[in-house]
Amino acid sequence: MRLTGDSAPGTMNSGGSGNFLLVPIPEYPLLDNKTVKIVVLGASSVGKTALIVRFLTKRFIGDYEANTGALYSRKVSLDGEEVSLQIQDTPCVALQDDAEGLYCQEQINRSIYWADGYVLVFSITDHNSYQTIQPLYQHVRRIHPSGNIPVILVGNKSDLLRARQVPADEGETLATSLGGVYFEASARENHEGVHAAFLHLCQEVIRALGGGNGEKRRGGLHLARPKSPNMQELKRRFRQVLSSKVKSATTL
Repeated sequence: MRLTGDSAPGTMNSGGSGNFLLVPIPEYPLLDNKTVKIVVLGASSVGKTALIVRFLTKRFIGDYEANTGALYSRKVSLDGEEVSLQIQDTPCVALQDDAEGLYCQEQINRSIYWADGYVLVFSITDHNSYQTIQPLYQHVRRIHPSGNIPVILVGNKSDLLRARQVPADEGETLATSLGGVYFEASARENHEGVHAAFLHLCQEVIRALGGGNGEKRRGGLHLARPKSPNMQELKRRFRQVLSSKVKSATTL
């Protein structure tokens, strides 16, 4: 997949801070009107935003402001076919006291309804985040009760093996029960693992939309340097992080 366009305008607030608002999502009138729409869902502090940023920029930012939802939109070429790739970041979900239902903001429901593919994320170092996945998938199914739902399960923070609380085989078993594939990834350490997960889901969405004719798509995912308000914001954060590190070094 090769990125060829900019993100949708208006995904940042007017103050230019790191807080994003969920806005109406524009559709690009491409040749065949194919759009790959992905939403990333999961509990707090599992690394949803870090995974998206790692995928789009190959970089890692350690600290983020509170996530209120950011849309990243690109025109892309997937194995020679023009599509529009849109990735919706979301606020966190949480289990209710009965550990069965979810606290889920309405904008998350809108994102679930809008999306064609789903990245369900937990941290391998946080078993509670893993426990939100099954109720979260059931919530998605209530919004989409019929039809194929392309979904992947991502166990993030795989670099923190000593802090692991969720064995890999549990992630694989859960993903199988959801009808998806399990990926362990590290947004901090390994771009390739993140890349592979998103590429797989893009392929599954294209097949579900009828563009793959049921055949496994081949080829790599090539990301051009994105130019957009969101990316400018990320560059600002990089500069802040580097500046703070320099200041810390000079005070030692």
